[in-house]
Amino acid sequence: MSEETYHIPALFEESLEGLDIKPGGIYVDVTFGGGGHSRGILARLGEEGKLYGFDRDMDAFRNVPDDERFTFIHSNFRYLSNFMRYHGEDSVDGVLADLGVSFHHFDSAERGFSFRSDAPLDMRMNRRGGPTAADILAEYDEQQLFSLFRTYTDLKRPGNIVKAILSRRSQGGINTTLELVEAVKGAINPRQEKKDLAQVFQALRIEVNGEMDALKAFLEASAKILRPGGRLAVITYHSIEDRIVKNFIKTGNVEGIEEKDFFGKVHTPWKAITRTPIVPSEEEIERNPRSRSAKLRIAEKL
Repeated sequence: MSEETYHIPALFEESLEGLDIKPGGIYVDVTFGGGGHSRGILARLGEEGKLYGFDRDMDAFRNVPDDERFTFIHSNFRYLSNFMRYHGEDSVDGVLADLGVSFHHFDSAERGFSFRSDAPLDMRMNRRGGPTAADILAEYDEQQLFSLFRTYTDLKRPGNIVKAILSRRSQGGINTTLELVEAVKGAINPRQEKKDLAQVFQALRIEVNGEMDALKAFLEASAKILRPGGRLAVITYHSIEDRIVKNFIKTGNVEGIEEKDFFGKVHTPWKAITRTPIVPSEEEIERNPRSRSAKLRIAEKL
């Protein structure tokens, strides 16, 4: 599988420019995936530079470049600071995160990420353990399911989705992607069926992989590991992620709680390089339609 078929990196030039790469610097791509962004970073590094790439899915290992400056770390990016200490790095010059799901995951039917193919309802990025999407649909009670779809989607009537799932569950369970589609089809807007189905699957994927907790832990770790003047570049794909990143840059915490000094200035360890997020050009969207919802925010550690 080629790098491009595994994943086409969004906002490629913009994110690398945002990192302000120094030839001898130390950088981390915490969402290695197909290795597109990592190869771009390596191309800008000199012989003394270093790059670490994180990915919790071992499938990404096949994309590791043959470059002694690169180190692959098979782990969740929430453990960024732990692994940097393990590798002897007290601080780094830049951290990049592209929070989009790789094409590889959507296009590998057996992984269960897409409603377009019938497959076991798995959705785990790391298939070595943990509950699947089918497990969650089988075990969560009504309130847990309602909270999941209310928090991680913009669906107007998440309660209808929950009732449909519980009804289907009582008739034998939901174990495949097609069974989930059939279960919720009558509870979503037929005029935007694909959009609503995508949100149902998105919510389950976020829950299965603990994505929001991992994002919050990663952002806090980045503040510890980046040296003053170091850059943080994060590409998000839905409003929940973007709000968390925006809050973190603005206030220094993921909740967005402002702590001000005597003069009313907000305490934050960050200087926002982008006051508003950078979005793909029309040309990029035409070339890569899946980049349509991408938003890039860049900050510098003070």
